[in-house]
Amino acid sequence: MVVAVTGISGFIGSAIARHLAAAGHRVTGLVRPTSRRDRVEAFVDRFVVGSHDDDSCWASLLDGADCIVHNSIDWAPLRARPVDLAWHLRTNLDASIRLLHASAPRQFIFISTIAVHHDMMPRPKDGTGRAVVTEDHPLRPNSVYGAHKAAVEAFLWAEHFGSGRNTCALRPCGVYGVEPDPADSHGADIIAELRKTGRYSKPGGGKWVHVEDVAAAVAGAVGNDRVAGRPFNLVDCYARYGDWARLAADELGVRAEIDLSSPEQPNNTFDTSAARDVLGVGLDRGHEGIRLHLRELVGSLAS
Repeated sequence: MVVAVTGISGFIGSAIARHLAAAGHRVTGLVRPTSRRDRVEAFVDRFVVGSHDDDSCWASLLDGADCIVHNSIDWAPLRARPVDLAWHLRTNLDASIRLLHASAPRQFIFISTIAVHHDMMPRPKDGTGRAVVTEDHPLRPNSVYGAHKAAVEAFLWAEHFGSGRNTCALRPCGVYGVEPDPADSHGADIIAELRKTGRYSKPGGGKWVHVEDVAAAVAGAVGNDRVAGRPFNLVDCYARYGDWARLAADELGVRAEIDLSSPEQPNNTFDTSAARDVLGVGLDRGHEGIRLHLRELVGSLAS
C-alpha cells in the first residue's frame, strides 16, 4: 500500500516511516521546508513540502495514497503562554478535521493520546486494586491538547459510522526512546541531574510506551479492517520519576539519593488487550524496557 504520513521527520514519525517501509509499504512523507530528512529519506519514497494545515499541499500528499497516518501537531500555539487558543484551534483542530474529510475514502489512522482521559469514572479493579480503564471510557481530558484530540476522534467515528470508512485512533501515553538529539529524550534531564548533584527528588510518575511500539502499532493498523471505528490504548507500564532515576543511577554506576516516596502503583491502569490482539503489539517492555532505553541514552549522551 501507499501510506501518506504527516509529521514524518519527527521523533515518532521517523519510527513510523521505518516500520511502514519494513512492512513493504511505499511511504509519502509531509515535511516542512526546514525539516530534516536525513534520518527518514531511506524509508520515504516521496516527500511533499508543506504543513498539515496548508490545504494547498494536500492533493500532492494524497496522490496515489491508500491510507493516511495523521501524526503531526503544531506545538507552537500550545507552548505559548497563555495558550493561543484561536491559533491552536485553527492549525490543529480545524486542519485535522478538514484533512480527514479531504482524504476520504482512504483509511485514516489518527495519532491521538491517552490524554483524552483525565477524570476517571468508577471501573472494576484488578488484583492490585487499580481501576482498569478500557477504550470505551468517556473522554474527559484536562487540557486543550487532550480536548482537541478527543474532538478529532468524534469526527473519526462519524466518518466510520456514517459512511463505513476505516478510521481509527491510536492513543499512546508518554512516548520514550532516544530522540535525534539525545538531550531531548525522556530521561536525559534525570541523567544530567544525577551527574550534577547525585540526587533526584521529583514526585509522581506517569505511564510510558516505547516509540518502537507506537510505530509497530501504526504498521499493524494499515490495511487492517479490524481497526475500523476503534480506538486503541498504547500503554506499556507505569513508572515513577524516582524509578527512572533509580534505573539511570544503575546505568551510570553511581550511588544516588532518590526520592521513592510516591505511590509505587497508579490509581488506574489501561486495558491494552485490543492493541495486542488486533495490532500485534506486545506492550510488555515494563521497567526493563526503560532500563534498556536509559542504557542506550547514556551511551548516546556520552558520544
